[in-house]
Amino acid sequence: MAGKKPNPVDTHVGSRVRLRRMLLGMSQERLGDSMGLTFQQVQKYEKGVNRIGASRLFQISKILDVPVQFFFEEAPHVGNVRPARGMAEADSESFILEFLNTREGLELNRAFVKIRDSKVRKSVVDLTRALSANDD
Repeated sequence: MAGKKPNPVDTHVGSRVRLRRMLLGMSQERLGDSMGLTFQQVQKYEKGVNRIGASRLFQISKILDVPVQFFFEEAPHVGNVRPARGMAEADSESFILEFLNTREGLELNRAFVKIRDSKVRKSVVDLTRALSANDD
């Protein structure tokens, strides 16, 4: 029997939990301990396999020190519900959120913002563009 595919909103909310947890440098085990859960349950929440209930999401928001609405920012529309015009994320920019949800994306972002010299930051961007041009 094939498994049921998670709801895109549940997947998005879980990915936002993961993003915030990783930005704080918190392990799944530590988040789980704070909630009275196993790290496996946290994994299921982060993958969207298990839906996060309202009270649990409120608890997570307090632990991760973000408002509940943080988890729904940039959420996909589902079914007949459409975001207000001008409020939707451009499809061409969705890869940015996907990248920031990876360990490499977070590490790169953390390191980059620590570079104080704007000329050095520009050089890093130029180098990255040059390296990516070689992959075309």
